[in-house]
Amino acid sequence: MKFGGSSVADAEKIKNVARRIAAARESGDDVVVVLSARGKTTDGLVADAAEITATPSLREMDMLLSTGERVSCALMAMALADLGHRAISFTGSQAGILTDGAHTKAKILEIRGDRIRDALARDHIVLVAGFQGVSPANDVTTLGRGGSDTTAVALAAALDADVCEIYTDVTGVFSADPRVEPTAVKLPLVSHEEMLEAASAGSKVLALRSVEFARNHNVPVHVRSSLVPDEGTWITEETPDMEQAIVTAIAHRSDEAKITLTHVADKAGGAPALFTALADALVNVGIVIQNGSIEGHTDVSFTVPLAEAKRAESVITGLRDELGYAEMATNDQIGSVALVGAGMKSEPGVAAKMFRVLAAEGINIQMIDTSTIRITVVIDRREVERAVRALHDAFDLSNEAERRANV
Repeated sequence: MKFGGSSVADAEKIKNVARRIAAARESGDDVVVVLSARGKTTDGLVADAAEITATPSLREMDMLLSTGERVSCALMAMALADLGHRAISFTGSQAGILTDGAHTKAKILEIRGDRIRDALARDHIVLVAGFQGVSPANDVTTLGRGGSDTTAVALAAALDADVCEIYTDVTGVFSADPRVEPTAVKLPLVSHEEMLEAASAGSKVLALRSVEFARNHNVPVHVRSSLVPDEGTWITEETPDMEQAIVTAIAHRSDEAKITLTHVADKAGGAPALFTALADALVNVGIVIQNGSIEGHTDVSFTVPLAEAKRAESVITGLRDELGYAEMATNDQIGSVALVGAGMKSEPGVAAKMFRVLAAEGINIQMIDTSTIRITVVIDRREVERAVRALHDAFDLSNEAERRANV
């Protein structure tokens, strides 16, 4: 069971979550709980560091930021004790979560979990601080954005859990963002692959790395509300029935930028130099398009998160002589919309229909990217919400949840 920061933001919410955890244990299940820091605690810790220095050590930031989740776990153990349950809290390192040494963005290498198994055998509820682990050098590390989700799924895989329940402030995964499309409906069942594509395309229900872990280790994930006991959305391995759906959901982003380099020398080594430098600067590149070569030169366009655009520009400027480009142009007014569905693998015409719908709305497509179960278009940011609504209606996604409920 994983609970986010809003679920444990104050004393009363902690007590409510404790009652839910206790009920799960009283039903006969062994229970391991991953908790995030309370409310805006992490933001506050970042602000505390900023008051001291503009360039804090990443190692010390990990030491600082890891404290928020520890507080949540200790308080939850106290709340469970008041309900008559034996509970014990562990830090990431105490739980045996081993990571690489990349501070503030570490990746899990192994989960030993011996202390967790021992505590479960002694009839304890185990509380694990999310978002953190320990490096080979025995330094505290944190896992970056969405790290508590990743912690929970990784623990579920290591402990061979029946299910990883992710409790959020929404009731599940929807056919589109309900704040944008009021007729969006909750989906009872989504495949790991579909959720992975949706998360990479902008769905914020689950962190991308946690979905990757769930897919790679075949962990069933149940996304549900921390406020009501209703069934949420089950994310599982794909079944033949899922392939009947042409489009399952729409994901979108409104916080991207497009960078275009014109008249780039078309030679071996140019692209590796560019994208290696961007990766080294921790710039996440999304869609990449390169035009055909004309007289030894080409144009290259790619998308990056809006918050990383200035960093990307700085990197590219430093490579001007090596890349030999004529101009760099940045469009910071773009967004993207993606259709996701397992049925796209065997259904022709989805892209054509999508493009017709957008054309009918007068929405111009700037870039296109596809996988076997996803089609993403880059468009003007001001048109993203209108595109989501038009596509949701055109593909009749309001009825998809009802069909999947009968799978």
